[in-house]
Amino acid sequence: MDSALSLHTNPSLALLSCLFAYAFASKEEIDRHLEKGNSLLAKGQFAEALTHYHAVIDLDPKNYQTLYRRATVYLALGKSKQALPDLDRVVELKEDFTSARIQRGNVLLKQGEIDGAEIDFNQASKIAPSDELTQKLRVCAETREAAKGAQASYASGDIQTTLFYLNTALEHSPWDASLYRLRAKVYEDVGEIQKAIADMRTLTKLVADSTESFFAVSKLYYSIGDIENSLGQIRECLKLNPEHKDCFPFYKRVKKLHKMKESLEEKVKKSEWMECLEKGQSILKAEPNVKMIQLDVYRLTCKCNREAGHIAEAISECTEVLENGDENDLDALIERAESYLIEEMYDEAIEDYRKAVSSHEGDRRAKEGLEKAERQKKQAGKRDYYKILGVKRNANKREITKAYRKLAHKWHPDNFGDDKEKKKAEAKFIDIAAAKEVLSDDEKRRQFDMGEDPLDPEAQRGGGHHHGHHGFPHGFNPFGDGGGGHSFKFHFG
Repeated sequence: MDSALSLHTNPSLALLSCLFAYAFASKEEIDRHLEKGNSLLAKGQFAEALTHYHAVIDLDPKNYQTLYRRATVYLALGKSKQALPDLDRVVELKEDFTSARIQRGNVLLKQGEIDGAEIDFNQASKIAPSDELTQKLRVCAETREAAKGAQASYASGDIQTTLFYLNTALEHSPWDASLYRLRAKVYEDVGEIQKAIADMRTLTKLVADSTESFFAVSKLYYSIGDIENSLGQIRECLKLNPEHKDCFPFYKRVKKLHKMKESLEEKVKKSEWMECLEKGQSILKAEPNVKMIQLDVYRLTCKCNREAGHIAEAISECTEVLENGDENDLDALIERAESYLIEEMYDEAIEDYRKAVSSHEGDRRAKEGLEKAERQKKQAGKRDYYKILGVKRNANKREITKAYRKLAHKWHPDNFGDDKEKKKAEAKFIDIAAAKEVLSDDEKRRQFDMGEDPLDPEAQRGGGHHHGHHGFPHGFNPFGDGGGGHSFKFHFG
């Protein structure tokens, strides 16, 4: 009763009592969070440990030990930018905390802030000298010299020495944006675009405002014909600044080209060969200056031209891809080989298929294509149904029927009175009819294209000669037993 009355009559005493109670409660809460955070840290559960360290620092902002622990957790999570303010605060609160100075020096060295790193290592060395700190100071000096050497070598045009110095500096300063920026420029200068892209993409993660870097990466992708990745990177720029003066107009340009390319690929998938060629021309007209974009178009229109019967154009476009792009491009090698086969250029086709097999081991198309080309070359000395009708290997059924009718009418035995001429006409007519039979039947034509004569019983058994009635099965002869003066009635259909 007296105690309660005393507190009531003395407000200062009441306030002091409340503050004491709050402080005691806070101390308990701090200890609880610290114990839990340290336990989680020991288990490697960094994200969970952070939650408890946040709580401690909210309650006690000057707790330099917890600030240090939180900084080490940030570093373990790869969040050096969040770690630095905590380390700064620790050094501010306790200047002789050498572990904090060393950790901050390590971060500054990795970021390329060599002067700041040296200050921290020197201060720590004054308090607690060690061989480790002596080595760190030596690394600072070497890294500074390497960075300066890179700038000087680049200015003098010595690319190899520039790269040597940059690589040396990056070993110790892997978060230094300026080093990646310079190395990307060097790679771009020497045409190593993929390496330049890799460095610029690293740069976008190191710099807070990365709009210029995203724009640069997008242009690099565009220069090598990679429209999809170019579009993705320019969109990243617009996320940071939707009205960026360079990114927005470039985005519209890339998006339009990307849509055109998708349309071209769709025409190929649908086997719409003439439409494919039209779309290809549209892209070439829209972007006439970037060689790799042109080659990307040729890679597709090469096939479309072959399928449309434009064999010379197909060979030319495939050759363009192979000579100015990737010499081992699988699709270009196969398409050119197929085009060579249509032109009966067997050696050239075999050479392309062999290269495809060698550079793309295990590819079924290349392996089967080589076998087919070798069979067709071997078959070239035998009866060729395409030659008999005078049509190309890619002739359609309408062209085959038209050629058959014309030749059947010309060589029909009824057109010849002399027995010797009639015999010759019979043989011709049988070959013409055989060619029509094989080339009008999808399965028989497929067999013939693979190097097997479907009308040759010996060839079917693996033999190399044809006998009997010019290859007709089961001894069939459209002229019966004789030949002499028999009158033949044929319908040319």
